[in-house]
Amino acid sequence: MKMFFILPLIILVFIFTFIDPIMSYPIDGYDTSGIRRLKRLQLILDGKIKGTPPPPGARKSISEIKLNLINHRGDSLDVLPPVNKNLQKRIDALFPDRHESYSLAILEITAGKPIRYAQRQADRQFAPGSVGKLLIVAGVFHELKRMFPDSYEKRGELLRNRMVVADKWIHTDHHEVPIFNPDNNTFVSRAVKEGDVFSLYEWLDHMLSASANSAASIVWKELILMHAFGVNYPPGKEEEKEFFEKTQREKLREIAHAVVNNPIREFGIEQRDWQLGSFFTHTGKKIIPGEGGSFATPIGYLKYLIALERGKIVDQWSSLEIKRLMYMTARRIRYASSPALNDAAVYFKSGSLYRCKPEPDFECKKYMGNVENIMNSVIIVEHPDGRIYLVGLMSNILRKNSAVEHQSLATFIDRILGK
Repeated sequence: MKMFFILPLIILVFIFTFIDPIMSYPIDGYDTSGIRRLKRLQLILDGKIKGTPPPPGARKSISEIKLNLINHRGDSLDVLPPVNKNLQKRIDALFPDRHESYSLAILEITAGKPIRYAQRQADRQFAPGSVGKLLIVAGVFHELKRMFPDSYEKRGELLRNRMVVADKWIHTDHHEVPIFNPDNNTFVSRAVKEGDVFSLYEWLDHMLSASANSAASIVWKELILMHAFGVNYPPGKEEEKEFFEKTQREKLREIAHAVVNNPIREFGIEQRDWQLGSFFTHTGKKIIPGEGGSFATPIGYLKYLIALERGKIVDQWSSLEIKRLMYMTARRIRYASSPALNDAAVYFKSGSLYRCKPEPDFECKKYMGNVENIMNSVIIVEHPDGRIYLVGLMSNILRKNSAVEHQSLATFIDRILGK
């Protein structure tokens, strides 16, 4: 999430990064993942330490999270179904008085009901912001399978046991991450500092749950090393340094682009529907230049969620782990903060980009840019009554709080899909 002030006649750009503290992965998944903040949430639920308990929909057990399209219904979604006329009519009715930039794709997959699809400008491209981090996590699981094609256990062990030290790749990022020490129950929420040590599982969690740009660049760096060293990953400190110093920048750019974009091509997302072009931190961009820019469409988002539910993002084990990493277990924001979703399980990623310039009687605030105000929401909703649907939503509504706009639209969409 970035904000730029454009000043007349002065070519200066000030970048500020903000954090919305959201948390993912099932709370009782500590023993499986080793993600330490989950231990804190469990202690809160057990009444052993003080803290805000998660909402009802965030308390699913790790064993309760399932992939919903591992069946013939999933096989029927090799291509998107025709628009459902009744659903489309109701969705269209939301937009006569709303901003023209709203673009979305919706798929209801409730068991025992026909699959229903609706869309609005679903092939329109926007900057994906932090939603692009979903491509990094897909890349990690792609490389894990390449390294250990026949062992889920070894893949999980590497994620738990590979400890990565925060270094120059984290700069500059102000996103806070949750840091919990289960030995003495101390907790702090702060930006990552050089010298911090987290497991690869925890870096993935920081990247998706706290949406930390520092974590995204660390994980992408590790992904490149996985690809380069294969079964000899992880390299030693000096080997890693030598690799990045001696490999030609063009070759590094080629590898970096391939490891995050090629895996989604394998399950049918075309380049025009989603591409991640550059690192999320200044230092990352400096070490490895970007390529081709970052953009996405609601169609691209929906295809990712469908592939996830079908177990097609690498394989079923990988898809399930990614879904667990997307499961929100604490404060909900933006689209996911709709009161209509309080009791629902939600698997969510969002991203934003807003820019401001001086304008009379206008104050630039978060998610209210007057030059650009992009907001992205990608979500799977599972209600207790069995309703399940997937949404990819993008907008560019100037001067309005786009987080609130997405929250409101979520309420209306949920109401429509409840009929």
